[in-house]
Amino acid sequence: MNRVCLTLPTNRACSATITALHAEAAHAARHFGADVQLLILDSADDRTRTEHTRTVAALPAHQGVTVHHYDEAAQRDFLRRVIRKAGLPEPDRLLRLMLPPAVSYGACTNRAFLLAAALGCDSVHRRDSDSTYQLHAGRPVFPVHHELPWLGRPAAAASAAVTRTDLDPALAHRPVSLAGASFIGELSVDIEEIRRLDEAVYHDVVGLWAPGDWPEDRRRALVEESFTGAGTAAFTGDHSTLTLVDPMRVDMCNVAFDRAVYERVPLPPATDTIGSDYFLLHLVHDAGLPGILHNRHIENFHTPERRTDTGFPAYQRRFVKFLLSMLYFHDVYDRMAAEGAGLLDERQRVRPDRIVEFLRESTGLDRAENIWRLDRVDTAYHKLGGRYAAFADRLRAEREGLLGQAERDIEDFAHLTECWPVLIKEART
Repeated sequence: MNRVCLTLPTNRACSATITALHAEAAHAARHFGADVQLLILDSADDRTRTEHTRTVAALPAHQGVTVHHYDEAAQRDFLRRVIRKAGLPEPDRLLRLMLPPAVSYGACTNRAFLLAAALGCDSVHRRDSDSTYQLHAGRPVFPVHHELPWLGRPAAAASAAVTRTDLDPALAHRPVSLAGASFIGELSVDIEEIRRLDEAVYHDVVGLWAPGDWPEDRRRALVEESFTGAGTAAFTGDHSTLTLVDPMRVDMCNVAFDRAVYERVPLPPATDTIGSDYFLLHLVHDAGLPGILHNRHIENFHTPERRTDTGFPAYQRRFVKFLLSMLYFHDVYDRMAAEGAGLLDERQRVRPDRIVEFLRESTGLDRAENIWRLDRVDTAYHKLGGRYAAFADRLRAEREGLLGQAERDIEDFAHLTECWPVLIKEART
C-alpha cells in the first residue's frame, strides 16, 4: 500500500480547512487505496489550537486515514530527538533552522518532510490554510486525484493516464517527481492594494524580483504573470500534462513531491520571507525530472491579519526580503539550469552536494543590486504615501541588517542542505 503524507502547516484558525483536508485524505484512501498520514503542524496560538484539537477529535474515522496533530512543543521534541541521534555539529543552530521563532514558509514544510520520513511515507502532498477546494457539480475538486499514483514511478508508466505528454522521450525512464497545479482567486501575494493605488508603482515594485539585468519588455511580461496563478476561471473538467513542470505554473498550496526529491534537498529555512518555499520546483525542473501538471487549482484567499496595523508592516517586510533573496536565487537557478542532468546521480536522484556548492558560491555576490532594490522600494512606497511611506521610513533604519540577513539566509540554507541527508536517515530509522 502506498503510504503518503497529506500535510497542512498553519499558524491561523482553519478548522474548516482541516475538515476539508480530511475529506481529501478519505478520497485518496477510498479511490487509490492509499495509506494517508494526515499531518497538521499547528503553530497557532493556544486558543486557536484548542479549537483545532476539537475539530480533529470530531473527524469521522476512515479506513486508511491516520490523523496527526502536532503543536510546536511536540514538533520541537521530535526535532531534538532526530538532531541528537544525527550527532551533527551545531545542534542548536539546526533546531533553530527547523523551528525558528519567526514565520518561515520553508521551515514549516521541512518539518513536514522530516516527519513524513519518520512516518515511512513515499510522498508529501502540501496544502495551505488560506485556501480552499473548488467545487464542481457540488463536489470538492481534490488535487490528490492527479498526485496519486504516479509519483516515484517512471514517467513512461504515467503517459497513458494523462491528457497529453510534452516530455522528451529520452527522459521517460526518469521518475515522476512532482505533481501540482496552481490557484484561482486573489493574488498569491497580498499586494493588490498597491496596484489599485498606482499601477506604475505596482509595476516597479513587482518587477524588482526579476534579475537586475533583464530588459524592460521581459520585466513587464514577468510583472503581468506574477502572483496571478491560473486566473479566475473555475474548474470544468480534468486536464493533465506529463512534462518538465514550469515553476511558474505551480503553487506550494497545491503540490506533491516524491520522497527522492525532498529527502535529498530541503527548502530554504529563511524567516519572514515570502516565496522561500519554492526552491524544489526549480530543482525538479532544472534537473530534468518529469512531473504532472494538472488543472485542479485551489482557490486562494487572504486572511485579514495581513492588513492590520501590526500585520501590514510584518507582511511588507516579508515581501521586501523576498525581493532581496532573488539576488542569490537567480544566480543559483542559472547554475542549476546550466548543470541540467549533472544535478542527478547515477540513480536519477538529485545531488545535494551540487546545490550546497552553488549556494555557497552565491553568497559572494556583490550586494549592489540589492541596494538598488531597496532604493527602488523606498521611492515607490513614498509615492504611495500613508502607511506605505511609514513602512519605507522604518525600512531605511533596517537596510544594513536586511542586506546581511539575505546573505545569511543562503548560508543557513547551504548548512541545512549539507546536514539534511543525515537528518532524513535518522528520522526514517
